[in-house]
Amino acid sequence: MTRHLCLLGDANSVHVRRWAGEMLGRGWRVSVVTARPEPIAGVEQRMLAPVRHSADWLLRANQARETVAELAPDIVHAHYVTSYGYLAARCGQHPIVMTAWGSDILLTPRRSALLRWLTGWTLRRADLITGDSLDLLDAMRVYRPTAPLRQIHWGADLARFSPSAWDLKPGFQIASLRSWEPNYSIDVIVRALALLARTRSGAGAHLHLLGGGSQEEALRALVRSLGLDGQVTFHGRLDDAGMSAVMQACKVSVSVPVSDATSVSVLESMACGLPVVATDLPANRQWLEAGDGALVPAGDPLALAAALQAWCEDEDRARCIGERNRRRMEAEGARKVQMDAMSSLYDQLLRGDLPRAASD
Repeated sequence: MTRHLCLLGDANSVHVRRWAGEMLGRGWRVSVVTARPEPIAGVEQRMLAPVRHSADWLLRANQARETVAELAPDIVHAHYVTSYGYLAARCGQHPIVMTAWGSDILLTPRRSALLRWLTGWTLRRADLITGDSLDLLDAMRVYRPTAPLRQIHWGADLARFSPSAWDLKPGFQIASLRSWEPNYSIDVIVRALALLARTRSGAGAHLHLLGGGSQEEALRALVRSLGLDGQVTFHGRLDDAGMSAVMQACKVSVSVPVSDATSVSVLESMACGLPVVATDLPANRQWLEAGDGALVPAGDPLALAAALQAWCEDEDRARCIGERNRRRMEAEGARKVQMDAMSSLYDQLLRGDLPRAASD
């Protein structure tokens, strides 16, 4: 009999879409309950009423409960604790898996005492909790959940995201894969590019902005004000093939959010054999070496420009770091390995023999 996994999450999110596809490929029947629909091949989708404000999640509990009861899955798995995790907790069906994405634990609960209480209440209804970095798991332990916690990161498709010949890459092209939202500090990257362009005017520095988001107009205005129109390309959202093509033309990737767990963008950049400059955050320290000049303070365009300039002036070193990043991903970062582990956790939940780790 085919096992039925019901995901609660944004169907228009690339991460939910990939998760669904990976589990389909492992023989699961997959359905998605979502407030932000987008068709996913092979996946039955049930739509909740749209969510326009944070408080709307509280109003979707009855609809989510009825929808999940009608689907009658073997496992309910919510992505993002402070939205879909709350809905899963209200469904009353077990086993429930919850996956934290980062901001839902590291930022949202800080807004009020009520949100902190609600986050703890939600986590304590789970039967298994996953997060993609050790600091994220530690942040959840503060809420004293009763479920086992496991580190499962999103991983990278090593066949899709692969290195290209360094010597054929023109100039000094820089990739930014993060959304154009306040947390991801794209303006800091643009300002760092302006500084780099002044000190290394002949380097052919060019910034590729992928991701899209609400700050597009402000970022375009900033680029114009700094005289960088010919040195920045706004790509917006691209599929995996488009992202890979851009990265294979680049010599460095940048990810400098204020807050973050393990970033898929960082992993995919490493898989493409790129050196990565990232914010000095615990999750990034799991993957990047501070001694490489890869970690910089949040919100500091001067430090970011200095890191980029160092690699621009010593491309042999940048290439060696990129090659090492690719080897690290081959050893630890393959999406297949992570999703195999997740499917095994689902099976253990259904059998009732999921052991607790010593750190739980």
